[in-house]
Amino acid sequence: MSPYAAGRRSVHRSVAAGVPLALLAALTVSGTAVGAPSGEARVTGSATLGDIPLGTFSNTLLPGTVGDDRGVHLGGIGSDIYPAGRKGEFWTVTDRGPNGQIKVAGEKRRTFPVPGFDPAIVRIRVSGDTVKVLDAIPVTTSSGKPVTGLSNQKGRDEAPYSYDAKAPLSYNPNGLDTEGIVRAEDGSFWLVDEYGPSLIHVSARGKVLTRYVPKGLGLTGADYRVVEALPAVLLHRKVNRGFEGLAQLPGGDLVMAVQSPLSLPDTDAGEASLTTRLLRFSPKKRAVTAEYAYRFDPVNVVDPSEDDTSELKISSVVAVGRDRLLVEERTDKAARLQVVKLTRGADILGDKWDDGTTAPSLEQLDDPAASGVPVLRKRLVVDLGSVKGVPGKIEGVARVDHDTLALINDNDFGMTDGPEAFDARGRLVDSGIETTVTYVRLPRGI
Repeated sequence: MSPYAAGRRSVHRSVAAGVPLALLAALTVSGTAVGAPSGEARVTGSATLGDIPLGTFSNTLLPGTVGDDRGVHLGGIGSDIYPAGRKGEFWTVTDRGPNGQIKVAGEKRRTFPVPGFDPAIVRIRVSGDTVKVLDAIPVTTSSGKPVTGLSNQKGRDEAPYSYDAKAPLSYNPNGLDTEGIVRAEDGSFWLVDEYGPSLIHVSARGKVLTRYVPKGLGLTGADYRVVEALPAVLLHRKVNRGFEGLAQLPGGDLVMAVQSPLSLPDTDAGEASLTTRLLRFSPKKRAVTAEYAYRFDPVNVVDPSEDDTSELKISSVVAVGRDRLLVEERTDKAARLQVVKLTRGADILGDKWDDGTTAPSLEQLDDPAASGVPVLRKRLVVDLGSVKGVPGKIEGVARVDHDTLALINDNDFGMTDGPEAFDARGRLVDSGIETTVTYVRLPRGI
C-alpha cells in the first residue's frame, strides 16, 4: 500500500450523487508547472482525479455489483496509462480493487473491502488541472458476468478476507488483478494480470476473449477461454508480483514484464535477486516468441532511502521504437526510466534458464553476464526521483511525444494497510493520496 499515508491528514470528500458516469468530473486541484533549471527534466503540468463514490461508479457499469463501498472512492486507475488517440486522452485500467493487509495471529491476511468491485478499463481526459472520466468498460466473462478482482486458486494465491480480515471470502477462478493495458488496431484491448501471471485479450466492450497463462497452471472453472501458452517457469512468480508492465511494439507484438524476480529456487533467492524477465508475445502466433533477462540497478541507486532489494519492481514498459522499450524500475517512493533494445542475441526463451531445476537459477546469479547470460543493455533516460513534483508509486507511463511523458500513480483507492484503514463503522479512513496524471518534459527526449 502507499508509503505516504503516515502523517497525512484524512481528507473530506464529497460528490453529487446520481450524476451520469460520462459527466462525473474531477474537482480536486493540483499544481501546474514546477520550475527546474534549464536542461533538466521537469514537470510541466499536473491534474487530479476528483471524488467518485466507488459504488456509484461500479453500479453504473454493472448494476447491483456493489452493495456497500465503505466510503471508498474510485482509484487504482493508475495501474497503467495508454494514449487514446486524442490530445489529453488516455486509456487506464484499475487493478483488482481496494485491498489491504491485516495481521491476525502473526499471519498477514489479504482483505477485499469491496469484494463485488469489478476491474474496469477507464478512458480519461486531462484538462488543465483536472482528470475527467469520459467512459468506463467493465471487464466481464464470456457470459457477461463481472470477473471481480478476487484471488483465483487456493494454495497459490493469497486467501481473500473481508475488510476487517475476520471473514474468509470465496476464491474466484475468473478473478483478475489487472495491471498493464494497450489497445490493438481492431479496438480490442490487451491486459496483463498478476495472479497467473497472465496475458488477457479483451474485446472492445470488455469481454474476456482469451486468458493466456503459464503451462501447468491448471486453472479450472473460469467462464472464459483459458490457454496455457506461457513458459512454465512463470509458475514461480512471487505472490502479488506477476506481470505488471505491458507494451505494444509497432509491428503488433506485445512485451510483458515480470514485476519482480521469480522465486527460483525459493522465496529467499527471489527476494535477493536483481534479475527479472521480459517476454515477447505474438498475437498472430498466439505464442511467446522471445524472453529476455533484465537486470535491476541496486536498490539504493534506484531509491537512496531504501535498502531492501525486494522492493524493486518493474511497473511499466513503453514501446519507443521498433525494438526499443522504456522500462520503469521503481520502489514505492522513487523510479528511474531506462531504454533497452530487444535483440535476437539476447533471447533466452527455451534455454536452461527456463528450467526450474537449473542450479544455480538465473535469479541466483550475482553476475549473469559473466555466466554467459545475454542481459539486456540499458541506458538511463531520467531519474524521476530527482524531478520535483513527481508523486510516489508511479505505475503507468505513456509517451505523449518525443520530449514528453505522462505519468500516473496508483493511489490504492485511498487505502492503507492495517486495522486502522477503517473506522469503527467500517468506513474508510482515507489516506489523502489522490490519483494524479503528471506531465514530464525530457530536455533531450528519448
